[in-house]
Parts: sequence; C-alpha cells; structure tokens
Amino acid sequence: MTDTLEYSALLQLIAERSAAFRAAVASAPGLDAPVPSCPEWTLFDLVRHLGTGQRWWAAIVAAGPAEAPPAKDAAGAPREREALLAWYAESNELLLSALREAGPERECWTWWRAGVSPANAWGVARRRVHELLVHTYDAQLAAGAVQPMPEDLALDGVAEFLDTCNSTPIAWPHEAATIHYHATEGRSWRLVLDGTGAWPVPLTDDAEPASASATATAEQLLLFVWGRLTLSDLKIEGDPQVFEQLIAWEPEE
Repeated sequence: MTDTLEYSALLQLIAERSAAFRAAVASAPGLDAPVPSCPEWTLFDLVRHLGTGQRWWAAIVAAGPAEAPPAKDAAGAPREREALLAWYAESNELLLSALREAGPERECWTWWRAGVSPANAWGVARRRVHELLVHTYDAQLAAGAVQPMPEDLALDGVAEFLDTCNSTPIAWPHEAATIHYHATEGRSWRLVLDGTGAWPVPLTDDAEPASASATATAEQLLLFVWGRLTLSDLKIEGDPQVFEQLIAWEPEE
C-alpha cells in the first residue's frame, strides 16, 4: 500500500469533498446540464449516482463481513435541486455515520478483496474520498468552473487507483510489461503486469526501464486513470499499446 492516511483524516476529507461537490451542483445552470466527462449523463444523474453510492457503501460497512453486498437502491432521489442536495447531504452523512461507528479495521465486503487495498472500513473510506474527488471535478466541469485539486489528495488518488483498481491476481493476458507513472510534483509509481496479475510496487532507483511511462501533474494522472483524460494529454514514453491494453482489460475472477 502506497499511502497510510489516518482514518480520521479520510472522514474529514469525505466531508470536505462532499461540500465541494454540493457547491458545484448548486452553482450549475440546472440539473439537466450535461456532464462532459460522463457521456450521456446529466448533473442529476451524477448526483443520484454518487448519493446512491454513499448509501450503498454505508450499508456495506454497517453489515460487516459478508460474501455479497446488499442490494443497491437507486430510488428516492428527488428532481428538485434543493431537495436533491438535501437528499445527497443525508446520503453522505449516512456513510460517515457508518464509518465512524465501524472504525477503520472493521472488515466488510468489497469488490477489490483480492487486491492490495484492504477489505475494511479504512479501504472503503479511502475509495470514497477519491470517488468524491473525481465526481466533484465532473460536477465542476458541468458547472463551467473547474477548480484545481489539492495536490496531496491528487497524489494519493493515483496511488489509491493503483492499489484498488490495478491490483489483481488474475493473470495479465498479454506479454509481461511494466508501467511507470511520474507526477511532476516529484512522486512516481510502478505497475507490474505479468502472469501473477497486476501489482503496484515501489519504484526504486535500480528498477528496470519501463515498457511504457506517463508523465504529468498528479491531477492529470488521476484524471487519466479515471478515464477523464487520454494518452494525448500526457507525456508518453515507450510503447503506448501497453496503456491501451490496460485500459481495455477487464479481469474476471
């Protein structure tokens, strides 16, 4: 695991990013505003998606260890903006309450159980921080007023994505490769892809050259791995096909 944010800091970040998300929604022209980074979604769809996710993860954390998650309930999001924002605020508080009651070590169902990120409330809190971070960007884009991401949070976001979304024991179906990500703020990460799966590992000075590497700001790297930017937005060295293969890969357990 790349970073070890304190649990209390994660909960505070959920509250702070949620406030920024609500502010972006409140400032947008309307709930029917398109979200350019989420094709075919309106701002209403984005708020409903994030609020439903907060409620679902609240139920998952409250349930504790389980073989399967509870059903996701997408109903109940009102169409009027003020009511929708109140519904979203309630959704976020349900998640925070569940996380506070659980504590960081409580195990629970997660879809990343076989990867690097822990299947517990701490892992859920960290994932939700970055879900909020990226969807706040989406909402700000829809509102026409994108604000820079906090640098430290964007850096952790890249690490979290690798830990959670790019770590799996499912064998890489292509020729073994390594990817290096370099943030211009001075942090780097290494992703190994081979027959044992996909694994983020420390990037040391004596590491072998990468099959491909991407260099950009932490925010740009984060938006790239989340599918908001493309290879053309980054400085790419080596074989770009490795990135294309990774983007297209959908490992199944």
